[in-house]
Amino acid sequence: MDQSNRYANLDLQEGDLISGGNHILTAYIMKPKDGYGYLETSAHFAAESSTGTNVRISTTDDFTRGVDALVYEIDEDKELMKIAYPIELFDRNITDQKTMIASFLTLTIGNNQGMGDVEYGKMVDFYIPPTLLKLYDGPTMGISDLWKILGRPLENGGFIAGTIIKPKLGLRPEPFAKAAYEFWQGGDFIKNDEPQGNQVFAPLKEVIPLVADALMRAQDDTGEAKLFSANITADDPFEMIARGEFILEAFGEFASHVAFLVDGYVAGPTAVSTARRQFPNQYLHYHRAGHGAVTSPQSNRGYTAFVLAKLSRLMGASGIHVGTMSYGKMEGETEDKNTAYMIERDQADGPFFHQEWNGMKPTTPIISGGMNALRLPGFFENLGHGNVILTAGGGSYGHKDGPAAGALSLKQAYECWKSESNPIDFAKENKEFARAFESFPHDADELFPGWKKELDLGE
Repeated sequence: MDQSNRYANLDLQEGDLISGGNHILTAYIMKPKDGYGYLETSAHFAAESSTGTNVRISTTDDFTRGVDALVYEIDEDKELMKIAYPIELFDRNITDQKTMIASFLTLTIGNNQGMGDVEYGKMVDFYIPPTLLKLYDGPTMGISDLWKILGRPLENGGFIAGTIIKPKLGLRPEPFAKAAYEFWQGGDFIKNDEPQGNQVFAPLKEVIPLVADALMRAQDDTGEAKLFSANITADDPFEMIARGEFILEAFGEFASHVAFLVDGYVAGPTAVSTARRQFPNQYLHYHRAGHGAVTSPQSNRGYTAFVLAKLSRLMGASGIHVGTMSYGKMEGETEDKNTAYMIERDQADGPFFHQEWNGMKPTTPIISGGMNALRLPGFFENLGHGNVILTAGGGSYGHKDGPAAGALSLKQAYECWKSESNPIDFAKENKEFARAFESFPHDADELFPGWKKELDLGE
């Protein structure tokens, strides 16, 4: 059934829709299956996302037609489709009248992903008007709160050197806490990895008190504040709350040094909102494990990593993993820095829409996946700043002189970039950074040919 007369209006102007402030705008890469027209399929997509179905129904009235989602722009050659969704369509809480990401995804990434006339459809950008933006939670804590704990300036406080306990599974409580203590001799931030929680060989109620003790001893040893991101992910919100409360009690007077990690993609917006609302004074660390199932460039359905990151700021994540922008082991491109800009700035351009955040707290880019000290100068040069959290597992524990030296090599890499130094010359004056060349020789060969000779280590 061709629904383009109702669910498409190509005379609508995007500028008018934005100035009107009554629509969420979305952009998709969409391809119809063979035999279906582009406009016809786009209109069906919008209908299924809002008030329509595949047959005429008797319950439609004039008001219903007033909240139709409308296709307002198509470019078949570029496979581009844009849809305007009236904000009235989106669900509101009965407790506080706030709106929710679950409703956003149900409408914009819902049954339309499985329709028989759609070969694929992937959201690549969206725009939230000010009237609705204020109804999302947004973050309560940000990187400036971590800088404050670390004794740094609250603006441009710089790079936070972190790690992931390795191996991510298999350590019993004492070795886990020992690994944390060793890294904290040089580094700032440790996170539980996404599968770490309450395994039978490492019960949370045994691990966490030992980690809290390791943090306190490391602070005493170094005279520096330390940070720990504890995984509280669970299917049950009450389980998450129980884990969070136990962890805060274990850390006692240093509870402010604890972030809560939530596997936000696999556990969903409910888990993120539970942490955000139950623990507003803790930094909320959004781990996106599993996201590649829909965000990978190899997938033509779902949404992109850019969309996921933007959604995370709306739901209140203090920080989210954003990949390594091609400098690490994960999929990515140098242009992915635009994802970081979107979540950390008060206004930024996406692939199709300019977003004003109107003072909503920023979300920190968290960098992880195959990074080490040698890769960091190029990464910072591409991003243009160092106000990020890095969690380098192998880049710390794979350092020849141990995790504390690995952590120091990461900090030295940041100083190398900030001072605009030549990395080889900088290595001659900074031992831990120099030893990173020997620790990661494959990267050294690729990034700095001839490094052995220049560092007097032979040919």
